[in-house]
Amino acid sequence: MNKLNKAMSIVTAVLSLSVISVFGLMTFFGEKKDRSFDENRQLAAFPDPSFKEMYNGSYAEQVDRYMTDHFAGRSKWVYANDRIQEELSESIVNGVYVSKERLLDTEVSGQDNSLLLENAGIINDFALKYDNATTVYIVAVPSSTGVYGDILPSHIISRSESQKINELYQLLINKIRTIDAYNILKMMKDNYIFYRNDTKWTSYGAYCVYKTVIQKLGFQSTLYDKYIIEHVTDTFRGDLYNRTLSDKPKADLIDIYNCPDSAEVISCERILNDGSVTAGEIYDRSRLDSSDMYSMYLGEDVPVLKIKTSNQNDKKLLVIKDSYADCFIPFLIQHYSEIIIVSPDQLDRELSDIININDYSQTLFLFGINDLDKEISLEKITERN
Repeated sequence: MNKLNKAMSIVTAVLSLSVISVFGLMTFFGEKKDRSFDENRQLAAFPDPSFKEMYNGSYAEQVDRYMTDHFAGRSKWVYANDRIQEELSESIVNGVYVSKERLLDTEVSGQDNSLLLENAGIINDFALKYDNATTVYIVAVPSSTGVYGDILPSHIISRSESQKINELYQLLINKIRTIDAYNILKMMKDNYIFYRNDTKWTSYGAYCVYKTVIQKLGFQSTLYDKYIIEHVTDTFRGDLYNRTLSDKPKADLIDIYNCPDSAEVISCERILNDGSVTAGEIYDRSRLDSSDMYSMYLGEDVPVLKIKTSNQNDKKLLVIKDSYADCFIPFLIQHYSEIIIVSPDQLDRELSDIININDYSQTLFLFGINDLDKEISLEKITERN
C-alpha cells in the first residue's frame, strides 16, 4: 500500500507539474492582447526591468499582474470563477446582484458626503461667477439600482439615490434650477428605460426626462411619434456585465432616435486641451465593434465637443456632463444653433482657457448622482478662490 501511495504521489506531482508547465508556456508564448473585450479594460503590459523596483519588490508584483492578465484561457477561468462566486454568495459577483432580469450594482457608497458637498460647492461657484451671462440648470440622474433596487433580496442594502439627489439639490443655491429625473424614471420603471447590463439609462429613458428638461429650458418637446427609431445593435453588454461576465440577462439594444423634421448638424468638432480641433461625430458607429458600444454616442470622450446646427434661433447651450448625457445630447440638437459639451474629467486646464463661457446663455449640468458623489475633477470648470 505504501508503494501504491508513493506511486500515486509521484503521478500526481508529475501531472501537476506538467499542467503548470504547459499553461506557463502557453501564457508566455501565446498571443497577447492589449485590452480585455469582455471586461472592457486595459490589460497589464510587460514591465520594463528596474533595479529599484526589483529591490523593493514592485517589479515582481507587476510581472505577477502581467501573468494574471495574460494567463492562457484567462477569460474562461474568469467566467468560471464568477459563476462560482454567484453560487456561493447569493447571486452577488464583484458587488453586482445577478438575476435573470437584470444586473444591479449593490456597492453602497459611503456615508461621508464630503465629495458631494465639494462638487455642489463648485457648481455653486460656477453659477455665481457667470450669473450675468448664463442660467444654470442641473439634472442628477439615478442609476438602475436607484430605480430597480426594490428587486434586490431583503438582506441587501440598496443605496438611497433619491435621498442623495435631494441632499445635492438642497446644497445648491437658489440661482440654480434643479430638474427632477428620479420620479419621472421611477414612474416609467415598467418600460425599457435602463439597460439590463449597465447602470445607465437607455435612449428611451433619456427621452422621458428630456421632455421635462427641454420645457424647463424654454422649448416644446418633440413628440415621440415624430422619431424614427433605429436599433443599431441588440448585443450590448455594459459596465455591470464587465464586472460579472454574466449572460443571464438578455443583451441590450442600443437605439438611435432620428427626427426627420429636426435641424441638421452642420458641424461637429472635437476640441482638445491643446486647442487642436478634429472632426467629431454625433453617432460613431465604429464604436459598435469595440468593447465599449455605448461610446457610439458622441464617440470617444474628449474635453470639449462643439456642435453647430442649421437652427437660426441663435440659442446656445453649454452642457457639462458625464456619460449619462451622451445618449441625451441628440434630443437637444433640434432646439439650439450651437451646443458645447464638456467632459470635466478630460480637462487638464481651466475650461475658460478653451471656450468663452459667457457666449452661452444656458448651462446644463447632467450627471449620474453617483458620479457627483465621487472625485470627478469638476474644479476645472471654474477658478476657485
